[in-house]
Amino acid sequence: MPIAKINGQSIAYDDTGGDGPVLIFSHGFLMDRTMFEAQLDSFRGNYRCVVWDERGFGDTPVAAPFSYWDSADDAVALMDHLGIDRAVLLGMSQGGYLSLRAALRYPQRVRAMVLIDSGAHVDPPETIQAYRQMINHWMSDEPLGEVGVNVAGLIINQVELSKKWIAIWESRDRYGLKYPAETLLGRDDISDRVSEVSCPVLVIHGEDDQAIPIETAELMSAQLPDCRGLIRVAGAAHAANMTHPEIVNPAIAEFLQQL
Repeated sequence: MPIAKINGQSIAYDDTGGDGPVLIFSHGFLMDRTMFEAQLDSFRGNYRCVVWDERGFGDTPVAAPFSYWDSADDAVALMDHLGIDRAVLLGMSQGGYLSLRAALRYPQRVRAMVLIDSGAHVDPPETIQAYRQMINHWMSDEPLGEVGVNVAGLIINQVELSKKWIAIWESRDRYGLKYPAETLLGRDDISDRVSEVSCPVLVIHGEDDQAIPIETAELMSAQLPDCRGLIRVAGAAHAANMTHPEIVNPAIAEFLQQL
């Protein structure tokens, strides 16, 4: 497992290599770079695929507060570390949050974006309060129990896949969620800047996503200057790329072929 020493961080990543166009995959909250296994299997033959663990997840530690702008800086610094000039950024949930910020701060580096169950918004106060209660339990010494089941259902909504991720969560230092949770709940609203995103964007969203309702994706898609489509994934919750790759991967492939 390679480590990039960038921005004062130790970023864990995997790089399939090759001479094809570059795809940078950024995972969602509570997840890690392995959530894109189905996409790597599909695209590594024709594209150079890079997956990475964001601060506080997977094999990347975190020791101080940070913002999604910092995470955007990490993504671009990782590109520099790997000698990549431009890339398509594919982000799920918080991976989309940082990808949008990278497109705003570094437009010359972002060839295009795929936003999966993500948005430019901030959560309403009642949602933030519910998340805080969940996170307080998560960082306690108590077993995840029903909270873990509910969170897995919210993100994945598939029994066997949920069991896999609950086991991963239970095996980790759950107190390490402190700084990433502050980043998620305290993020800035960039909804009024969506019209500044100049690159082509494909939006993919689960129709049963309760974490970020599909209406959020509809609004963002309408505001993006070069949105190439909103793919609605029937039966998918918050991680459509994991649960429905048979729909998501062909949609991404068609989008990439048109760039």
